[in-house]
Amino acid sequence: MAKLQFHQFPIRDDNYGVLVYDPESGNCASIDAPNEDGILAALAETGWQLSHIFVTHWHLDHVEGIAGLKARFNCHVVGPAKEAAKIKGLDETVDDGDEFKFGSETVRIIATPGHTLGMINYYFVENSTIFTGDTLFALGCGRLFEGDGPMMWQSMQKLAALPRDTIVYCGHEYTLANGRFALSIDPANEKLQARMKVITTLRQQGKPTLPTTIGEELDTNPFMRPGDSAIRRHLAMNNASNEAVFTEIRTRKDNA
Repeated sequence: MAKLQFHQFPIRDDNYGVLVYDPESGNCASIDAPNEDGILAALAETGWQLSHIFVTHWHLDHVEGIAGLKARFNCHVVGPAKEAAKIKGLDETVDDGDEFKFGSETVRIIATPGHTLGMINYYFVENSTIFTGDTLFALGCGRLFEGDGPMMWQSMQKLAALPRDTIVYCGHEYTLANGRFALSIDPANEKLQARMKVITTLRQQGKPTLPTTIGEELDTNPFMRPGDSAIRRHLAMNNASNEAVFTEIRTRKDNA
């Protein structure tokens, strides 16, 4: 089985687009469709022909390009079953635990409600790569526009259970701001301190901080670490539940 190829590119103000290419079948999927022009430019750069769009959730900055791309390429659009009424142009809907083939690659759906109620992630099993949309960010997580803290914590636990070496692509370049907040919650974390030095340099050079890995997030992302004793002491929540600590961290981030 040929290894998939991934092409990440900035799009809109702070989104990332990613093209996934299977050299055996010639299939090429866009993860979400933030806008048409940015994806057309990425296709021109790679020389790939768009065959699929995999939609994570219904927000405009993830779906705006669907209609134009579908008209141009007649591509197959897959999206979350629970948000089908909000996303025009879907050809196929999927939900938690569903699997399908992309060329010879198995794609497994992991539902992660919280940012929206129908949010889904696309886990490419053999390539150990996941697209988390606006659920898990580098050093952060998505705002709770539709769900609540306990719901999002359950979603984060699903992602935390993946192998540590799983590659994570996120929907936005929020890492520097997330990292500054993370240091306010977990100031003694030496791995976080070292990571922030790297992130600061990357952004100064205009380079992306993504992709990340599940392992890196487990070590440094406070939203995946509510059970950590140092974080709990810092928040004066030594005896609280993990979901209560997570919710408190999310509330503080909202108000930061």
